[in-house]
Amino acid sequence: MSVYVRNLTINTHADFTENLELYQTGGKINDLTGFTGISHMRKTPESSTYVDINVGFTSAIEGKIQLSLGSTVTSTLKPGRYVYDLLLIGPTTKRLIALEGQVLVRAGVTTGCP
Repeated sequence: MSVYVRNLTINTHADFTENLELYQTGGKINDLTGFTGISHMRKTPESSTYVDINVGFTSAIEGKIQLSLGSTVTSTLKPGRYVYDLLLIGPTTKRLIALEGQVLVRAGVTTGCP
């Protein structure tokens, strides 16, 4: 599996969801049955502190993954640029970075509206 680059934008004080489909080179769907995922967001790759991004498999057999953060987490983020990646762990403990990129965290201008 190739490492894909996907940049994300997260608004503070709002729920964040990003749906992804992972394909092999040539367009074949990646069957992710039995895999688990871990995703972290950091200010820089060297940062010791990070935010866990929730990883869900909406259809593992079709290579469909969902990354998400709740508003309680995004409300604690400082606006700016971050980096993230997605580590997939296979049923035989094979580990690979499947996705990486930058995250732009934007401050919400209109918050607390009815």
